[in-house]
Amino acid sequence: MRFRSFSALGAAVLALSLAASAAGPSQAVAPAAKNATGGSSITPDELKEWLSYIASDQLQGRQVYSEGLGLAAAYIVDHLKEWGVKAGGDDGTYFQVVKVLGVTTKSNSSVTVTVNGQSRTFKDGEGITFPRNQGVKQTISGSVEFVGNGLTVPEVKQDDYKGRDVSGKIVVFLGRGPEGVPFRALASRGRMAIELQHAIATIGPAGNFPGQQGRGQPGTPAPQGGGGGRAGQTLGDFQTVQRLDNKIPAQITASDEFYEFLFSAAGKKYTDLKALADKQQPLPAVALDGVSMTINVDASYDVVQTRLTHNVVGVVEGSDPQVKDTYVMFGAHYDHIGYLQFAPAAGRGGFGGGGTAPGGCTGQTRDTPRNGDIINNGADDDGSGTVALMSLAKAFALGPKPKRSLMFVWHAGEEAGLLGSRYMADYPEVPLDKVAAQLNIDMIGRNRCDDPSESNTVYLVGADRISTELHNLNEDANASLAPPMKLNYELNDPTDPESIYTRSDHYSYASKGIPIIFYTTGLHRDYHYVTDEVSKIEFPKLAHITQLVYATGWKVANLDHFPARDNKGPRKGKGASGKIGS
Repeated sequence: MRFRSFSALGAAVLALSLAASAAGPSQAVAPAAKNATGGSSITPDELKEWLSYIASDQLQGRQVYSEGLGLAAAYIVDHLKEWGVKAGGDDGTYFQVVKVLGVTTKSNSSVTVTVNGQSRTFKDGEGITFPRNQGVKQTISGSVEFVGNGLTVPEVKQDDYKGRDVSGKIVVFLGRGPEGVPFRALASRGRMAIELQHAIATIGPAGNFPGQQGRGQPGTPAPQGGGGGRAGQTLGDFQTVQRLDNKIPAQITASDEFYEFLFSAAGKKYTDLKALADKQQPLPAVALDGVSMTINVDASYDVVQTRLTHNVVGVVEGSDPQVKDTYVMFGAHYDHIGYLQFAPAAGRGGFGGGGTAPGGCTGQTRDTPRNGDIINNGADDDGSGTVALMSLAKAFALGPKPKRSLMFVWHAGEEAGLLGSRYMADYPEVPLDKVAAQLNIDMIGRNRCDDPSESNTVYLVGADRISTELHNLNEDANASLAPPMKLNYELNDPTDPESIYTRSDHYSYASKGIPIIFYTTGLHRDYHYVTDEVSKIEFPKLAHITQLVYATGWKVANLDHFPARDNKGPRKGKGASGKIGS
């Protein structure tokens, strides 16, 4: 393959980070509180001190590939050295190089459909379209099931999977459902069918409407929007940090010609179904009896661009020789979205003062930014998680040691598509079969929609999906706090319109089968805007949530076994609470 490197900026950032580390701490490191050990050493004052630098204008919004992100990395490493946290990155350093590839695709993929004994093959670009990142060569065969719009959205009373079992089948859907279906529900139809309904592949309609994946990378969560713009342009058909030989379930789009043949013996004309779908009217059940399909994935790739960024990695070794070669991973992303790309103007799509607030914060508007302010400081997103992770590393390094070892990863490029965590999951610094669980922190410094009634609330996502035991351990850890926090599982609901489960770094590890917990306090009016500043952070709450993560990590790190992976899927959702019974 041809490699064309655009890594000079990344190398400069790393050099800056290493130089700053060698020169000593860029900010004075506060001494530990007297007699404070473990979770009790996690204090609001230290979190505020560190965040005041991490979210300062000096770091220019910490956009991936920027000097500001390098300064943040150096600052974190300074403190890890001070506390005796060991380097966990490449070649004995605190850095894991993350290679971001621009890739072109040559596709020989096709879909062969058999209807009542008559077969027809559609090549990629001729009636069907494969995503540009198709993964490794594979053949997918099976029966086909039509699932209407392919949606499960309680808000509009739509559940196209009710009473259906599509496990092991190729799922086909049409249209975009009734009015009121959230964008993310449309965009995630293929992924949801594969992950939650256990379909082996999906086919949806081509066309210019939300949810078409087209030639993008399948399953890639949308970056968390906002006014940061792009972190530079890429060459190639797609950008990835993941292995190109991964097996990826096919998510394909298809033209009218394909659908006409598929439904040719179904007893319902495709033109009638399409007319109903275009009018956003309910679609009838249609049995595709006598239909089978073979999807032939056959693509080759050429890397035409390489850019570099860096994860920061530290390790605290466990105390038990029998299990110290296994790990609990803790993570947060230390990047943000950089400079504002739109001039602040009232009502401009939510980008300026007076615009509509994001994340379902009904009736709220953006605050007016400071005069001339164009830096997205990211105090909550994810400065709060960055300093929480620093506090956890310090607490474990200077306090009692659990049996199992601990790995702390500050991920780069989450805002650009989970770059750092996807890379770590595919090119791990320790074998993934040695990882008991991953605990992720992203935005824990505010109240959701700034609601004061949520001053003691934290949202838990994903805890029950892979390991019931991990969920229950977190519940027990919370009960040990004084006072316990209110654990809200609304955002864990599989029908969550914001699809929070897929939108932060834990998802990269969950996709590998590792039990995860995602801790967040939800979105607010300053999300991805220049007014996400340190002055708005609730530091006592930030410290209290960090203590919960510490208590949960301590429990997992002292188990004599890994949390059981029963893979029962999401059960805790809106209105749910408490432990899960056996």
